[in-house]
Amino acid sequence: MNRRLMAVLAAVVVGLIGVVAVMIYASSADARAVAGQRPQTVFIAAKQVPSGTSAADAVAQGLIVSTQAAAKGVPVGALSTVDESTGKLLALTDIAPGEFVFASRFGTTPLGQKAIQVPGGQVAISVALADPARVGSFVTPGSRIVIFDSYPKDAPAQTRVLLDDVLVIAMGATSLTPAASADGQASTAAGGAQSATEAVLVTVALPPDSAARLVHGTQTGLLYAGLRGTDTKANLSQIVSGSTLFAK
Repeated sequence: MNRRLMAVLAAVVVGLIGVVAVMIYASSADARAVAGQRPQTVFIAAKQVPSGTSAADAVAQGLIVSTQAAAKGVPVGALSTVDESTGKLLALTDIAPGEFVFASRFGTTPLGQKAIQVPGGQVAISVALADPARVGSFVTPGSRIVIFDSYPKDAPAQTRVLLDDVLVIAMGATSLTPAASADGQASTAAGGAQSATEAVLVTVALPPDSAARLVHGTQTGLLYAGLRGTDTKANLSQIVSGSTLFAK
């Protein structure tokens, strides 16, 4: 009889322990859920923050703004406060608009000013083109061009489209995203006037594989650029040579 009673008591105790454990887990889960929903202060870049800008200046100029976000949606390391100590730190690199601002993006020594902004995943390549080969002065930073290649450089040569849609990010010293000068104003100086035969650097942004083709073209052929119109479609398979120049 005593053994049966003890067995019953043991079962009751085990059951109570299980109930308590479930209640504790549920309470802990609820607490975590509530904590995840609690608003937390974070900073987001409202405008581009140039490298070398102090955190305090970025706030004062409205380049970065504080907002409230659910704690579970805030990435680890996000900047949550700009005070007397953090306000003196400088942006190590440019910070693009729309980014969460991480504390690690600020430090004591910036990595340097960028003269141009290269789109993510692409590389900047410069080619020297005279006026006729770059549509006179009508190609500007932000233009989209077609690049033709006549190869080999010596006759007889053939010409075809090398790259059919290329973004120009700089012309000479004028870039699509000018670097800030010492007085904080954007510098857009393009240098002196160029003659029709004097080559000017045209800097374009390309994926790495297309950049390799352009580099090879500069070494083996003669390049010529055309300004793209709306919905222009280049014939990549067309080859023009002495024998096909007048073909219909």
